[in-house]
Amino acid sequence: MEPRLRVLIVEDEQRLARNIASVLREVANFAVDIATNGEDGLHQARSNPYDLIVLDLMLPKIPGLQVLSTLRGQGIRFPVLILTARGSTEDVVQGLDLGCDDYLTKPFEMAELVARCRALIRRSYDRPDPTIRVSGLEIDPRRRVVQQASKEHILPAMEYRLLEFLAMRAGQVVSKEDILDHLYDFDAERFSNVIEVYISSLRRRFGAELIQTLRGQGYKLLEAAP
Repeated sequence: MEPRLRVLIVEDEQRLARNIASVLREVANFAVDIATNGEDGLHQARSNPYDLIVLDLMLPKIPGLQVLSTLRGQGIRFPVLILTARGSTEDVVQGLDLGCDDYLTKPFEMAELVARCRALIRRSYDRPDPTIRVSGLEIDPRRRVVQQASKEHILPAMEYRLLEFLAMRAGQVVSKEDILDHLYDFDAERFSNVIEVYISSLRRRFGAELIQTLRGQGYKLLEAAP
């Protein structure tokens, strides 16, 4: 799939923020949190492991550019997409100079926003190809379909999200806590054994050796088929 799983929207137009969140959840299968002012956005960005921030500039309490500057000054490196009505060359240059990764002006098409979000997340995982090919699987984010050999699998949403996240970090050990942080929105209810249930289901579908369990450390999806 295309990348990643958890996005923060910092936008004071609440209806727009809800619409963006709905599209990112339904179309891109991301977990999404919303902050409606710069202060809350900065706090959430410091507190949670996001894969992307969609950041308005004209925010209450703390302006968007100050939020961006503070995050970069503190070494927080996840991608930032500025989404704003301020589209002058000066605004764009200032945002890029302060460390944003992309810039989209209002009004905009939701399809373009989704595509830009996916591209930024892929880039952050050093996976420029929209299709993830790993361990004998081809994961197509646009259709949310997983192909193994000649068979296509359509997975339940959370199971697919977990597979995508592990595939983006194939060959790395991923802790259970890290998985939970990226699978769920801030307000979502979490259950301690849910990861084991999804892992078991993925092993039944794609082979018991696909995902290794490292006791006390987490899980690792193999980069190449066993």
